[in-house]
Amino acid sequence: MSIARVTEVISSSKKSFDDAIEEGVKRATKTLKNVQGAWVQDQKCTVENGKISEYRVTLKVTFVLED
Repeated sequence: MSIARVTEVISSSKKSFDDAIEEGVKRATKTLKNVQGAWVQDQKCTVENGKISEYRVTLKVTFVLED
């Protein structure tokens, strides 16, 4: 039997939402072992001078706990 845990990660990117997701997962796997998946809970962006300046995502990252 395995037991999984879910943790929240907030990530940002100047490029796109997809890049923010990639960066969030990449960073999570540096600290968390056995990452199995992630889902995007929320997407936001900041606007400066009428243009998007930053893309932000809130991820729920699932990882399996070791025995």
